[in-house]
Amino acid sequence: MLAWESDTKPLMLAPMQGLTNRGLRSLFIDMVRPDVVFTEYVQVQSGGRKVISKNDRLEIQETSENVPLVVQLIGADVAAMVTAAGIAEDLGADHININLGCPYGRMGKRSAGGKLLQDPPGLARLLAALRPEISGSFSLKVRAGFEDSSELFSLLPLFEDSGIDFLIVHARTVAQRYSGSADHTITAEVVNRTTLPVIANGDICTTAGGLHVQQQTGAAGLMLGRGAIGDPFLFQRLRGKHAAVSTPGERRTELCGYLQELTRIYQQLFCGEQQVLAKLKEILAFVPDPECVRWIRQLRKAKNIARFTALLTDEC
Repeated sequence: MLAWESDTKPLMLAPMQGLTNRGLRSLFIDMVRPDVVFTEYVQVQSGGRKVISKNDRLEIQETSENVPLVVQLIGADVAAMVTAAGIAEDLGADHININLGCPYGRMGKRSAGGKLLQDPPGLARLLAALRPEISGSFSLKVRAGFEDSSELFSLLPLFEDSGIDFLIVHARTVAQRYSGSADHTITAEVVNRTTLPVIANGDICTTAGGLHVQQQTGAAGLMLGRGAIGDPFLFQRLRGKHAAVSTPGERRTELCGYLQELTRIYQQLFCGEQQVLAKLKEILAFVPDPECVRWIRQLRKAKNIARFTALLTDEC
């Protein structure tokens, strides 16, 4: 089972902590309709009744009838992860993904996230326990090894034997965190070495860049993260349904509309003006346009929503 139509090359919205909340996902679905969207990672706690927090339960329940939502779990306790997967499915999740890429990979004394790439026996136990309990699609999002790609290649037989449905490869190592460049020669090698559908992720920020990664790797699809947060229209650009590159004037208009609508949604969703403002300013870190530097700096300095929206209105 896949999370997308089998005859398409999906464009997915990446799970990004602090960013891909239900408000932003709903806006992306309305604006550009990703083929698949992901939750932020859902942190699974061991012990006690609150394996999944109340807020994360709300995120899981916020699904679209037309765009598949993948729930990403991160955790270290096998029993708790199995329980969490069951809770997610009870709340309506059809697709479960395990985070094997987070650079901050420990929860308590156990390995989690990217750290699990250095613990093949523990990873094998986790996948063996989860697969029988997940009725929908089951996937992994991995880094290109912990310190080098040989670690990832050595795990491919384990991934295949565990019965996962597809694999997402962020072409940086865990040790790199978010520095340096994604190396999609590694993605291409993974595609060549496994029968699993592979989704390419990492540094896909432009139309030309995305098309190059697709051609270079032969991946089953692309996952867009920071590039899409700064330019939601990247989805449509890659589909040939929007200009491959917008003029500076067009970009300002696109950004204004995007930020205005996100402001409206966040004011309905989140409590407190400063929380809304902080979440909006997180988006600004991913806007790369040099022509917008002065304007973005002004938005960053806004002390309240009124000032933020006034700056948007003036620019539009």
